[in-house]
Amino acid sequence: MQTDILVIGSGIAGLTFAIKIAEACPDKQVLVVTKARADETNTKYAQGGIAVVNDLENDSFDKHIDDTLIAGDGLCNKEVVELVVKEGPQRVHEIIEWGARFDKGQDGDYALGREGGHSEHRILHHKDVTGAEMERALLETVRRLSNLTMVSHYFVVDLITQHHLGYLVTKSTPDVQCYGVYALNLQTNHIEILQATVTLLATGGNGQVYRTTTNPSIATGDGVAMVYRAKGRIENMEFIQFHPTALFEAGQKGQAFLITEAVRGDGGILRNHKGEAFMERYDERKDLAPRDIVARAIDNEMKINGTEHVWLDCRHMGLDQFVHHFPNIYEKCKNLGIDVTQQMIPVAPAAHYSCGGIKTDAWGRTSIRNLYAAGECASTGLHGANRLASNSLLEAMVFAHRSCLDAVETLKRPQPSQPVQLPEWNAKGTSAPREMILLTQSLKELQQVMSDYVGIVRNTVRLQRASRRLDLLWEETEALYRSTVISPQIMELRNMITIGYLITKGASFRKESRGLHFNTDFPEKSGLVQHIVL
Repeated sequence: MQTDILVIGSGIAGLTFAIKIAEACPDKQVLVVTKARADETNTKYAQGGIAVVNDLENDSFDKHIDDTLIAGDGLCNKEVVELVVKEGPQRVHEIIEWGARFDKGQDGDYALGREGGHSEHRILHHKDVTGAEMERALLETVRRLSNLTMVSHYFVVDLITQHHLGYLVTKSTPDVQCYGVYALNLQTNHIEILQATVTLLATGGNGQVYRTTTNPSIATGDGVAMVYRAKGRIENMEFIQFHPTALFEAGQKGQAFLITEAVRGDGGILRNHKGEAFMERYDERKDLAPRDIVARAIDNEMKINGTEHVWLDCRHMGLDQFVHHFPNIYEKCKNLGIDVTQQMIPVAPAAHYSCGGIKTDAWGRTSIRNLYAAGECASTGLHGANRLASNSLLEAMVFAHRSCLDAVETLKRPQPSQPVQLPEWNAKGTSAPREMILLTQSLKELQQVMSDYVGIVRNTVRLQRASRRLDLLWEETEALYRSTVISPQIMELRNMITIGYLITKGASFRKESRGLHFNTDFPEKSGLVQHIVL
């Protein structure tokens, strides 16, 4: 299958890029592939909203820039922060034109929320399902474009580079180029070649490497793992953001229901099992401190008191206010027998967002030619050591736009008269797996290792243990991969072990505590501002 532009992933980054490049190049064909349904993305589960300067009387670009830099704890690229904040309003205006609806007040102006780390009210939202609303608007726009095709249930296996043409490719090889991907058609179980001039990775996050996460089951770090195998540059993977307030349900594993930070922005108060509002002991901003501080505070309270969760107190907020702004959360709590006007909500941290990823420049270009990355899988320099709440949707749209502008120029360059002849996938010597327990047990072990040893708080011994166990898991899984027929289960496990390795290796190299990375053996920041590139 040949196309001009290949987009892998159908979240806000992938669809924004696809729409823009389809409109900019009406004579080119755009193909979007996704491994599940088109709307099953991390974007869909984003509750809180999108941070953008919309009220210049009470807010400013400089304030948003400063808030982002403070949250990033010294590792943000200031130029990237400035361009995202300043270009953001125009990108938000575009998605509104495409049909996205954000809540308005009685005066007709947009209702602006406030979340942790923000100095002003600047969060545009649609109830507590902002991501789902934006995804809806994007999918409706996609359907109107005749040169844009979407195919679901395709699992991308690997990027195709000169390595597959018989050349030795290392991290120091100049001009490594992406020619497309190998992808498993889940309906036919046949691996196909998807060949393209330009490829964008928008494969989302990797929260499934942890036992409990707010991410859907598809968030297995596929894009980052593929780029690493293709000898591309990956950076800052140690900075995994744990959302402080996922709904706690006893015995739950896998995807946890998110209680958006906007609840605290509207006045929700965190309390320990004694009923104490404990955040004032950890930060002067109390419940609206940045996520790394709040998550560590909750983790500490749970360890001190021997509890599995803390409480989020919304009883004073009023039923009408809560139901109006958070109808989805209200219904979820109600279904579990929690009356938010009478009872507090049990919450605990859960893996939420990866601030590191595929290293890109300010135009979304990766270290591999003709390959772009945007969204959570990319490390653009915006987030640094900790993402400011609700900056992710903004970043995805801004970098989708900038990647489109650069890709248009790439497509204008002279192309070979004949496409490069790419080899078919070689599955000789493989057979169907006889015992799926080998995969499911390895996945459980991976998630346990990452949660227990490479979680919110780390130390040298834990990281060393994690490294040894991940090495063994990698050896066992690679042997299984070489001998069995490709399946989504083996590919996701393989990718997640790679992600676990990258997170652990980055954490081991960082001999300090900064942002989301806290090591009890190195509790202070070092004087060295360092990006860990793998």
